[in-house]
Amino acid sequence: MTLEQKIGQFFFPAVFINDTEENIQEIERLIQEYNIGGLTFFHSRTSAATNYESKKKIEYNDNSFERLTALIVRFQKCATTPLLMSIDAEWGLAMRVEKTPQYPYAITLGALPEDEIHLVYEVGKQIGLDLKSAGIHYNLAPLADINNNPNNPVIGYRSFGQNKDKVGRFALEYLRGMNDAGILGCLKHFPGHGNTNVDSHLGLPILEETLDQLLANELVPFIKGIENNVDSIMIGHLAVPALNEGKNTSATLSKSVIEGVLRTQLGYDGLVISDALNMHSVSKLYATKGQLEWEAFNAGNDVLCFAENVAEGIEEILKKATPERIEASFERLLKLKQKAGIIAGNTQPEGHFDFEKVSLLNRKIADNCLTKIKDNLSSAALFEAKNQNKLAKISLYKNSENTFFKTLSASLPSPEFAFEKSDIYPISKLEKELVNFDTLIISLFVPKAKPLNNFDIQDSVLLFLGNLFATKKCILYLFGNPYALQLIPNLDEALSIVEMYQDFPEFQESAAHQLLENTACKGILPVIVD
Repeated sequence: MTLEQKIGQFFFPAVFINDTEENIQEIERLIQEYNIGGLTFFHSRTSAATNYESKKKIEYNDNSFERLTALIVRFQKCATTPLLMSIDAEWGLAMRVEKTPQYPYAITLGALPEDEIHLVYEVGKQIGLDLKSAGIHYNLAPLADINNNPNNPVIGYRSFGQNKDKVGRFALEYLRGMNDAGILGCLKHFPGHGNTNVDSHLGLPILEETLDQLLANELVPFIKGIENNVDSIMIGHLAVPALNEGKNTSATLSKSVIEGVLRTQLGYDGLVISDALNMHSVSKLYATKGQLEWEAFNAGNDVLCFAENVAEGIEEILKKATPERIEASFERLLKLKQKAGIIAGNTQPEGHFDFEKVSLLNRKIADNCLTKIKDNLSSAALFEAKNQNKLAKISLYKNSENTFFKTLSASLPSPEFAFEKSDIYPISKLEKELVNFDTLIISLFVPKAKPLNNFDIQDSVLLFLGNLFATKKCILYLFGNPYALQLIPNLDEALSIVEMYQDFPEFQESAAHQLLENTACKGILPVIVD
């Protein structure tokens, strides 16, 4: 290859699975004209990172997976150099593609006891096998971020938790599982996005820690990854003034952070990939096309993810970079392509989904991550309330036909009530219907995983819950982000609180069996909840 062709390898533009034929042909042109190294797949333009919090409606397509595999075959056919296909599939292809297997969030896995770490490995391996079935060989996951800020708008549930050592161990097991399935992985977002309160898709977070503080906490999982020859590390769009002569420059564009700390101080010589260059924290910095791509490369990134200015970026790098630097980055990328087997021709979709195996794995995780936060519940008192017609079940944000209620009803039949967000059934009417019941089983299905707008829990619902806890004997099962517990008034009055993390049917079944049998809970809360 010429130097220009080698530079083309550093560019990984975005592909939107549900896009127009015109846009798909434009990607083919980039592959053929510029010898780009890989692609990063997203569901659609509406669902892309910078639009994630917008009001635009995502149009779902049940054929997204078939479309994805067809695109991968099509793009590989027109590539002179085999493409490294990548996707961000932290909790499986379902993060981007409909009707594909979904696995628990990292925060859920973080609740597993250490002796069940093999389940994290299994998740990594199964996700790897699923990606292979699509023809993808590079997962931009997992997070090595430590979730130590409850108000973090974008990390939270995507992190394994607050314990630096557990985050490091679990991230490595996830990676090991993927590698054993033949899939490359990536630790992100260096030097640590957990203790921030700004979404880097929309603005620039700033970390105020010193290098010593970072070495003692945020950097620990990355150091473990470096010691274990992690495939790649993604640089986050966040500023760390202490590492950058006091400047609020994004780490993605900071030679001090990448070359100084990651390469020189921590001794990492593997592939460095930028976070998506379309994200607003960096994408609006330079008016001249190609300048951002040059600045990101010059700072030390080998691969430019979601690069939007391919031709101009190649021209800038060719003009300004040394041949030695170009060769070094090219060799790192080539090494990963060889490890993934794509240089040897292993580029086609391979294998199929095993939904039954996924369901069994999710049930094992549910049984082991279920976390009892408070327990003053007597099973005898529960059944006595049922016998005296004083027991009722309430489902919030899911109808009463949910798996949790169905599993309970055979052994613990009682009147069931439900409130859904779109429901015209007012919460005040529900309060009146509960007057004659003194014992309540409440299932709260938290509407959103992110904390924006109180996880989309309405103020009227929080007030309603607060009144119930103050006046009734309440058992709460929370299916969702545990930080939502902090919003509920009078929660300390509850008889029992059990955290379930997810609302998958397997998690609802596990919760019901735990309640009926009053079994011990093995899970450990992965974050501190006030």
